[in-house]
Amino acid sequence: MTTAIERLARAMAILGGLVLTGLVLLTCVSVLGRGLNSIGHSAWLTGLSQNLADGLIASGVGPVTGDFELVEAGIAFAIFAFLPICQLYAGHATVDVFTSRLSDRANAWLVAFWDVVLTLVIWLITWRLFAGLTDKFANGETSFLLQFPIWWAYAASFVAALVASVTALYCSVGRLGQAATGRSILPVPGADAA
Repeated sequence: MTTAIERLARAMAILGGLVLTGLVLLTCVSVLGRGLNSIGHSAWLTGLSQNLADGLIASGVGPVTGDFELVEAGIAFAIFAFLPICQLYAGHATVDVFTSRLSDRANAWLVAFWDVVLTLVIWLITWRLFAGLTDKFANGETSFLLQFPIWWAYAASFVAALVASVTALYCSVGRLGQAATGRSILPVPGADAA
């Protein structure tokens, strides 16, 4: 079971990374286009060569239409896509100033408790994301510039959140089992997740 959960978490992380890479490229292209458009309208270039300025503007350079809409939807998906691998490898930020003096067993129970709490929070977020998805689907809301249905972004994020929910449940059971028995079925926290 650990192998299946780990593969699923890794696949989501890879997909999230590809989406994030695409968003970075989109942002770079948009910023470059915006900059070239500004140069085409600048007094410096028109003073240097009106024909060159007109040619640059006529080429259609400019920002990518709806870039912020795509980035908003893509970042939401990427966050949920990275959550399963982070959960599986216990990669969330922790502060152990006060707990470092506790016994290993006490720390294991404390980790298990917070893992269960995080699982419940992830389930709550997934449930509310589904409620938002059904609402956006029902009302047919679209984005302002690109006019793509908003529910698409909700659906992509919901799928990633479902994977996060399954992974979180598995991790909670595994960490409770580790606290009770001392044996772990989960990958070692801090181990290479790549």
